[in-house]
Amino acid sequence: MISRDTFKIVVLGGGESGVGAALLAQAKGFDVFLSDKGSLSDDYREILTVNRIPFEEGQHTEERVLAANEVIKSPGIPDKVPLVKKLYAQKVPVISEIEFAARHTKAKKIAITGSNGKTTTTLLIYHLLKSAGFNVGLAGNIGESFAKQVINDTFDWFVLEVSSFQLDNMYQFKADVGILLNITPDHLDRYEYSFQKYVDSKFRLLQNMQPTDDFIYFSDNEAIASELSQKEFNVNHLPISLAKKESIGGFFQGGILHLTRPPRTFDISANELPIKGPHNTINAMAATLAAMAAGVKDDQIRSGLLTFQNAAHRLEPVAKINGIEFINDSKATNVDSVYFALNSFDTPIIWIAGGLDKGNDYTQIEDLVRRKVKALICLGKDNSKLLSFFTPIVPVIIETQDVIKAVNHAVSLGSPNDVALLSPACASFDLFKNYEDRGDLFKAAVLNFVPNSF
Repeated sequence: MISRDTFKIVVLGGGESGVGAALLAQAKGFDVFLSDKGSLSDDYREILTVNRIPFEEGQHTEERVLAANEVIKSPGIPDKVPLVKKLYAQKVPVISEIEFAARHTKAKKIAITGSNGKTTTTLLIYHLLKSAGFNVGLAGNIGESFAKQVINDTFDWFVLEVSSFQLDNMYQFKADVGILLNITPDHLDRYEYSFQKYVDSKFRLLQNMQPTDDFIYFSDNEAIASELSQKEFNVNHLPISLAKKESIGGFFQGGILHLTRPPRTFDISANELPIKGPHNTINAMAATLAAMAAGVKDDQIRSGLLTFQNAAHRLEPVAKINGIEFINDSKATNVDSVYFALNSFDTPIIWIAGGLDKGNDYTQIEDLVRRKVKALICLGKDNSKLLSFFTPIVPVIIETQDVIKAVNHAVSLGSPNDVALLSPACASFDLFKNYEDRGDLFKAAVLNFVPNSF
């Protein structure tokens, strides 16, 4: 049996999750070393230095990494990287920060995954519990590192946004409440372009759940329904639907959200909710059931739902210019997100899209675009796929690599009551640092609009 002080943990990646994992490993008495092939931010470098955690940047020293007893890998590092392949070949356990942190907390865990809607649903659940007075933390693919927060382990509950990349390296983690919002093609480059492998990744959420644990899922989603028809999962099923009445779980009918988790029921009108659109109806039903599972009272749930403010970059109203409403949906980095965005508006749309394509199939939104989009502004370095697919469908298509010009084009093309929607369907890294940077620059361009600034 190796003692903790001689058990070598190597953390690959020096971002929020990696530095948090290193801090937790040190706090628990492990021999820890952090390695990042890129450059660390000044803040993270200082944290590691002040805490005397050995680290390197700009390289991975293979000899030191391969000598690890266990590796905590950043979700951004694919398994196909040669160094990771060598670790697997040597049978060195490679885990995620979520897996590592979960070993060191007594808190109950609500875990949310899906191709879309994770952030909104995670923030809403956190808000429902927090506003009800629960001692709750927020972590995962959002906010402060889960590992860092469990060093002192003061929370009774954690609400965790969990991506497929994190799930891939989670083995013993168990959710008390697991939420699967949807599965649509996304990140297929990480899954050998196999949709089934991506589905399998999402369903890892259930791998250790018990019959007393709640599994909340969107039963209308074809991939989820197909998987559940083929495999049995011994958990407490709470399906939600927009299309059919669910006797247990949730459904939407006559403008009312109906939720049932025996022995309780809860109803609320969609018109009362501050978040709009069919996708947010799904998110709100999932969040409400999770709050019911956690023991939040009905009046607290209602109050929490009515006071929720969504995160930036998710169908975020920015301003009106000449009666045209500008909406920042920069976090919509796949086609499914754009589907929900387009479905949220009943007025003509000037759609701003583009960036790094992730294997997009635009047939899913072809009919919506044909009916709703009056103009497409391509904001990206390579717009060939957008142009090829949408030229026969959209009357006006313009290309630009400048977000200020994109806003100006939208103003010139729009009419009062139109919507100018930034919902890119693509990653942001061709022109921007990340989706937040893209959204922030878009908002700045709208708020500082100067006519004819081409």
